[in-house]
Amino acid sequence: MADKSWYQEAVFFELNIRAYYDSDGDGNGDFRGAITKLDHIKSLGVDCIWVQPMYPSPLKDDGYDVADYCGIRSDFGTLDDFRAFLDAAHARGIRVVTDLVMNHCSEEHPWFQAARADRNSPYRDYFVWSDTPEKYTETRIIFLDVEPSNWSYDEVAGQYYWHRFYASQPDLNYDNPAVHEEMFNIMRFWLDMGIDGFRADAVPYLYERESTNCENLTETHAFLKKVRRLLDEEYPGRVLIAEANQWPEDLLPYFGDGDEFHMCFHFPIMPRLYMALKRGDKSSIVDILGRTPPIPPGTQWMTFLRNHDELTLEMVTPEERQWMWEQYAPDPGARLNLGIRRRLLPLLDGDKRRWLLLNAMFLSLLGTPILYYGDEIGMGDNIALEDRYGVRTPMQWSDDKNAGFSANDKVYLPIINDEKYGYKSVNVAAQEADDDSFLNWTRFLIRTRQSRPALRAGALAWVETGNVAVLAYYRIEGDERILCMCNLTADSQLSGIKPAVAMRNLLARQERIYPAEAEIQLGPYEALWLSPA
Repeated sequence: MADKSWYQEAVFFELNIRAYYDSDGDGNGDFRGAITKLDHIKSLGVDCIWVQPMYPSPLKDDGYDVADYCGIRSDFGTLDDFRAFLDAAHARGIRVVTDLVMNHCSEEHPWFQAARADRNSPYRDYFVWSDTPEKYTETRIIFLDVEPSNWSYDEVAGQYYWHRFYASQPDLNYDNPAVHEEMFNIMRFWLDMGIDGFRADAVPYLYERESTNCENLTETHAFLKKVRRLLDEEYPGRVLIAEANQWPEDLLPYFGDGDEFHMCFHFPIMPRLYMALKRGDKSSIVDILGRTPPIPPGTQWMTFLRNHDELTLEMVTPEERQWMWEQYAPDPGARLNLGIRRRLLPLLDGDKRRWLLLNAMFLSLLGTPILYYGDEIGMGDNIALEDRYGVRTPMQWSDDKNAGFSANDKVYLPIINDEKYGYKSVNVAAQEADDDSFLNWTRFLIRTRQSRPALRAGALAWVETGNVAVLAYYRIEGDERILCMCNLTADSQLSGIKPAVAMRNLLARQERIYPAEAEIQLGPYEALWLSPA
């Protein structure tokens, strides 16, 4: 059995510090508060925390508009508080990666303020300027709902500046070597502090060239290889993760020859899990994984069911997108950009069977999984809030004031308090004591996955069932073979599979054996992980 790197077998946890726990009573979560909740994260079986942006920011994009790359937001605490959080996580055997927003910064960053004020400033060339918006016209607009163009005119500068996201986030100019050095020094600052790597945000868009769509350009990959080289030479053992919402074949170059990113998010698989579940047909999952190319040794895909953004439908056809909206977001208020702004359990109408099935698929298919905070207890959302904030509400710890999140009368976003998902019933404390709770099922699923090398990082081999409603595959590592089966419908289904030996269901809380040579039948929305008895 080939040795695997730690990140190839890990389970990650996406942490929004602002949402997690308020230690100083100002209505915002902070690092000191998060330290007190690390034991909860550890109890899930998590190996690594991905900390969302923690830098000073005007918060026009919830921190992805960075105003100071080497600071900590004042309401999150201080650099010393972050160091204490990092030390406390490491003491529990949990690694920490942070967001590195390379493509753009905030319009309030001193670099941009200096650039717009003086054409002769050395910072002018840190950004992409033009006297006309008629450049790079083949480039798509990502936030079509709110941005009419990728160019915005700056009255002070007297020119247009380029931005792939919000106008408040001017893109950095990677044709300027000084920008490279700035980014390298930012990386060193945090790596010297002891973080275990970066999740690099929005990496396909770093360069612009005429007559292209300004995505996935050769120049972008050349720069990213320099980033990886710095990591390997100066900080071996750290990890570099790419956030690039692209088709699998377009993501392959981001792995390079094993000399670019260690890991890439697999965006296209995620909507197809929901698609397969609603259709009762495995084809969309099989097709996208069949379209997923082999990747170099030492690299890995990252998978997720939900995250801090909308459930993105960029990597589906327009017809599929419309169908997904009709099925999962019949209320137009739940739709945003090209996606759906709902949390995991509300997407499933609160159905625990489908929640278990999706998690069992997610944790047994290829890739390193990422959990989003709150989904381990089945938190709800609030689509009355603007933009993506409805899925970024405070963590629900108890049925006390403000769900045990803060003592302040006013918190940064309203606590979920509806009849179905309100904090009085949906909270950590209530679920701790319930063996059948979402929380304890999450722990059980992760613990079972992590106890089996084949499930952590084994090869995947499809098993034909003769039934589109039953997804089946082996995960294989050395001599270990685990048969995973998923019924995608609300009806019992015959699997078409008769195992040669008796099999034990690893997902059964009480031992359940399937006899040899007997066809396996699955109950409604049932998932099985089977190992020889």
